[in-house]
Amino acid sequence: MKYKNIIDMHTHSDNSFDGHHSCVLLCEGTIDNGGRGIAITDHCDIDDKTYDFRAFSLNQYVQSYSAKKAFEGKILVMQGLELGQGIYEKEKSLDILDSYNYDFILGSIHNLKDTPDFYYLDYNDDNIDELLSKYFEAELELAEWDKTDSLAHLTYPLRYICGRDKLEVDLAKYSEIIDAIFETLIKNKKSLELNVSGLFTEFNNTMPTVELIKRYYDLGGRYITVGTDSHYYNKVCIGIDRGYDLLKKCGFSAFTIYKNREPIQIEIR
Repeated sequence: MKYKNIIDMHTHSDNSFDGHHSCVLLCEGTIDNGGRGIAITDHCDIDDKTYDFRAFSLNQYVQSYSAKKAFEGKILVMQGLELGQGIYEKEKSLDILDSYNYDFILGSIHNLKDTPDFYYLDYNDDNIDELLSKYFEAELELAEWDKTDSLAHLTYPLRYICGRDKLEVDLAKYSEIIDAIFETLIKNKKSLELNVSGLFTEFNNTMPTVELIKRYYDLGGRYITVGTDSHYYNKVCIGIDRGYDLLKKCGFSAFTIYKNREPIQIEIR
């Protein structure tokens, strides 16, 4: 690895519905790929009406804790969660967050309320603006809710609109609300996530884009987490170095990790 302090802040074990490997295997993959740390942030899409979140969160917490103890002194293991759509079920979300001593909580929006994941939607020139406008409004509400630590993959729908369906989007149309999201994160001393998973797909871009990362920095944002969004043990930490390259290009000298829900700045080196 180009950098000595590779830490992956967004990963999924087989406790996630789309994960493939155990927490222990994710940690082994971190070591194999030259990483020094990992946050295990399994999906908790709180608006899923069919899921037993109590059973899920207990099982995930116990397994991530076991991995944390097993790899103590070898790598840093942070127990986390990706809380999806937390603003749609706030009481249920807070119950989960208050029940366990997490190190780190990612906040994300994968779908509009009572709507399928953006992955499943059909896009055309007539519906993209309405969908993205509602999406960024939800992202702003999530930032204002102020119960998570880092805002995950801000431009998530573009993975499918631009990457998969090859449609063009002018993000300048949403600059005002995106600035409001950034300003809210900065005011609340929370992080923005640089998600590198798109670099390895047909999207061929980070989420958000480097232009938006630079805008966040120019507005005063300094807390930023970097994650692969990996669902496989052999992909953990892959691309984090490219993320650090982008951060340095935008002016950052450090990235952010979390312990007991408190931000810690780590020098990029």
